[in-house]
Amino acid sequence: MRLKQINLAGFKSFVDPTHIPVPGQLVGIVGPNGCGKSNVIDAVRWVLGETSAKHLRGDTMQDILFNGAGQRQPVNRASVELIFDNSLGRAGGQWASYAEISVKRMLARDGEATSYYINNVHVRRRDVADIFLGTGLGSRAYAIVEQGMISRVIEAKPEELRVFLEEAAGVSKYRERRRETEQRLSDTRENLLRVDDVRRELEQQLEHLQSQAEVATRYHELQGRLRATQNLVWLLRKQEAAAQRARHLREIERLALELEGETARLRETEKRLEELRAQHYRDSDAVHAAQGAFYEANAETARFEQELAYLRENRQRLEREMSDLRAQIESGREQLATTQASLSGLRNDRDRAAESVRACEEAVRVESGKLPVAEEAFRATRNRYDELQRALALAEQAMGVERTKHAHAGQMAEQLAQRARRLREESATLQPADVPRLEQLRMEIAALEGQLSESRAAMGAEEERLPGAEQALRERAAAQEVAGQRLAGMEAQLQALIQLQERLARGASTRDWLEANGLGAAARLWQGIRIESGWEDALEAVLRERLNAIALERIDQAGRWFDEPPPGRITVFAPASERQASVTPFAGCEPLHRYVTCNDARLEGAVADWLQQVYVIANAGDGLAIRERLPAGAILVTREGHIITRHTVSFHAPDTELHGVLTRQREIEQFGGAIGGARAELDALREAAAAAERDVGQRRARLDELRDAISDRQQRHHALQLEALRLAELDQRVTQRTERIAAELAEIEAQSAAAAAGRQAAEGRVAELQAEVDHQRGQLALSTDLYRRAEHVLELQRMALQEARESAQRAVFIEQSCDNKIIEINNSVKVISEASLHLDQRLESRRTELASYDETLLQRQLQQALAARSERERALAGARDTLEGMEGSLKATDEERHAVEQKLEPLRERIAETRLKEQEARLNEEQHAQQLAEAGARDDEVAQQLEKGMRPSALQGEIARLNEEVKGLGAVNLAALEELESARNRKEYLDAQSRDLNEAMATLEDAIRRIDRETRERLQQTFDVVNRHFGEMFPTLFGGGNARLVLTGEEILDAGIQVTAQPPGKKNTTIHLLSGGEKALTALALVFSMFQLNPAPFCLLDEVDAPLDDYNTGRFCELVKNMSRQSQFLFISHNKITMEIAEQLLGITMQEGGVSRVVAVDIEEAMKLTEAAA
Repeated sequence: MRLKQINLAGFKSFVDPTHIPVPGQLVGIVGPNGCGKSNVIDAVRWVLGETSAKHLRGDTMQDILFNGAGQRQPVNRASVELIFDNSLGRAGGQWASYAEISVKRMLARDGEATSYYINNVHVRRRDVADIFLGTGLGSRAYAIVEQGMISRVIEAKPEELRVFLEEAAGVSKYRERRRETEQRLSDTRENLLRVDDVRRELEQQLEHLQSQAEVATRYHELQGRLRATQNLVWLLRKQEAAAQRARHLREIERLALELEGETARLRETEKRLEELRAQHYRDSDAVHAAQGAFYEANAETARFEQELAYLRENRQRLEREMSDLRAQIESGREQLATTQASLSGLRNDRDRAAESVRACEEAVRVESGKLPVAEEAFRATRNRYDELQRALALAEQAMGVERTKHAHAGQMAEQLAQRARRLREESATLQPADVPRLEQLRMEIAALEGQLSESRAAMGAEEERLPGAEQALRERAAAQEVAGQRLAGMEAQLQALIQLQERLARGASTRDWLEANGLGAAARLWQGIRIESGWEDALEAVLRERLNAIALERIDQAGRWFDEPPPGRITVFAPASERQASVTPFAGCEPLHRYVTCNDARLEGAVADWLQQVYVIANAGDGLAIRERLPAGAILVTREGHIITRHTVSFHAPDTELHGVLTRQREIEQFGGAIGGARAELDALREAAAAAERDVGQRRARLDELRDAISDRQQRHHALQLEALRLAELDQRVTQRTERIAAELAEIEAQSAAAAAGRQAAEGRVAELQAEVDHQRGQLALSTDLYRRAEHVLELQRMALQEARESAQRAVFIEQSCDNKIIEINNSVKVISEASLHLDQRLESRRTELASYDETLLQRQLQQALAARSERERALAGARDTLEGMEGSLKATDEERHAVEQKLEPLRERIAETRLKEQEARLNEEQHAQQLAEAGARDDEVAQQLEKGMRPSALQGEIARLNEEVKGLGAVNLAALEELESARNRKEYLDAQSRDLNEAMATLEDAIRRIDRETRERLQQTFDVVNRHFGEMFPTLFGGGNARLVLTGEEILDAGIQVTAQPPGKKNTTIHLLSGGEKALTALALVFSMFQLNPAPFCLLDEVDAPLDDYNTGRFCELVKNMSRQSQFLFISHNKITMEIAEQLLGITMQEGGVSRVVAVDIEEAMKLTEAAA
């Protein structure tokens, strides 16, 4: 595979489409510095897959685009194409059968990704790299040796040098395959770990699901009983709320009638108040009018006083101004006399300057007359010189053209003969394409495209469903998190209430005494009783510290504690199993004992004893109304805990630690039931989230399967397309090439005859033109001397004229300066005269104004204004006295109105408070009705289940007991049976996956071992051969000495490579002691040693001979010529010795700034033409 041509467009300085032919084995690229030679190397490196802008001498990849220069605009696209001759079939893979291979890369400025093409088929960067794997070619392979690479090779680290050896050994493809295999092995291990983790979780889950299924049935039974009991509680509380609401409505009507009476009194008082306010407004307006008149008289008096003061100030100001004007008039007269004296001297200076101007202008006229004569003599000699020079150039150009025609005709004849011979050889080797195979491929491609369309449709449908499943998973996970937070909050509140109750039961002040007497763990009374909701404060107010009472087996046990009483208040009692007689209501008031429920029947005696003759009332007003009828020892208590007896009223306040103990106990029971429900809800949400996660996993697995299937079919489709394209192109190329060869052979015969005739005619014309050139050169030498003398005379005359003109300009400047000064002085005289006249006029005006000022009239007007102000001040005082009397009446009436309003406010507050209670009762009734409706229970059906004497507090205890039983079940999984079956199926599926993954891991590990074994063998063979070649190549380049490669480790796959080299006569221990030229030759010897093992199709050398002297350059050139028999060499050089070995020279020029162009010369053809011309 050899390089035929490089095509560039828009790449760096090659803005125009540029074609660089590479016809021979040794091609030199020459040109001045900065013309773009190294851009050719960058272009080849870029098209071979280079992705780092730094290695292309840029900051970003956009720097490879032409950015504009001079009149050129920046381009938006860059492309580089390499065309290879693959007639020997050295290219690997599916491209081996192509006779010609084109590798192309394109980049756009608009941000599109770079594109790669092989034979105009869009491919990946990896496909381009695969063609050149193991050939020594690549973006950073040893076949591209640029300016800085020599030092990098010789000074590279051992690990970096091993990369060049791997490329020479052709193991790059093994490295790539091993990397892919390791990646698949790593993915397989990760998948196996995930599968094993899921299997372990499933095993644990299966154990729990078995027991959860048994608990679910019991849970449903308890939930049914809970719902029925809860419905009864809601119905009873709804009936209680309806009764409370009716009582509050009656109270509201009574208070409204009382409020209307007081409101009528308020309206009468407000009417009288408005009449008084109207009279007060009229009196106030009279005061304001009198006050305005007084202010007006006062302002008139002040105005006359200000005018009188202003007149006096103006008289003083005018006298000062008149004095200043007299001084200014005297100063202007003195300045005018001084200015007129200097005007006479300036007029004399101007007359002398005018005389000098006339003398200088005469001198300029004389010198100007001499200049045309000198110019005419100069033009005559210059014209004769130019004519002779043009004639000589034309003769030499004509002779050069004829010589070029003669050489070109000979070169053309030789080229035509070689071209005809190559065409006949090519025609004999052309092979037709396999047409039946092409048709078969097209049928397979059509079938595969149908399969791809079906797979893509299935994958699209699955991708549309996947976001919905993922959203469902996120929603269920969020709901699970909210439920968990709610459960944690409820548990925290429950724990805080329990801790508070326990601390209250222990009692800080009496704890030690109770422990010492064996009562530390005794239960307290409040722990064994319950009271209906809303009456907790009433019971606490009545029992107070007795709520914390301790039950004893016998009350006699307390006798021994009288001698050593406890440090705090403690109540003990003896439980009584007998039930006390029931207490009848008093005046419609229920006994408080009926609202209390005891968990233990033995507590009934003590509670009934303490609550004997304690009745409850709805409000304090009713209690005060019936207090006188109370029997001795009876008390009334409100919901708020206020106690009323026959002679006392005690207001309740939270003054002990026991306050709220019953409410907290009820809340603890309610929290217990609510937490059980919250836990069940959380478990259900967890299971729903797990099911959603399984659904998402299954959909993702299905998508992965579809993607893998599509990828396999696309690769197959791509391979079939490439093969079909290759066969079609081959058939078309063979046909077209046969026709072109026949046409070109006919054209070559005609061109050969014309070239022979032109060569003979050119030989005669060259001899005639040589004589003409010699004659013209003699005439030109004589004309040159005359031209130079005339030029010197003309220069002297121009200098004399310039001096005369400068003298005239100086004299004119002096004359103009005097004229300007005279004009300025005349203007100053005029300005001073006008200013003096204006000052005289102002002085006369001030005298007239001063005479017009008189104080007599203003003094008389001021006295009249003072008398009017005194009269209006007396009227204002009378109006103010009347207004003060009216304000006293208005204040008394307003205080009366305020007293009535104060009576109204308590009534409104009582009405609002009663309405709030009515609304609270209504809301409670509606809430309980809504709860019944939400539970699907009808009032009449639930009422049939009510029993006489049934109270909400007792039912609430039953609910607490059922909740405790539900709580005792723990977390309940309602879908346990279904999840159990699903988990077993999933366990079987994961077991099969685990076995498959273990088998895949074993296969991949075996493949890696096989790749390592083959790579190790090939690397060792390559190292031995390259080391031998290096040992032979080094003495060839240096004329002696020795060199070798040394491994830095025992394992060649990981070991680095060190270079040891000793030129003739030196015993250096390291290559870093060598000179720059010796390092360069050593690096070249190493690179060429790799070439001998695995010659790359072509090699690029960028000024690698720069550090070499002529002697070493000669040996380097001889070595390159010998190696060019196996590989093409493109080299950039400024060294003439290196240029001489080139078969073709490519010149890079930059005639237009920033734009590179190519000029090609075939050295062998040029030599033949030169020899023929000689």
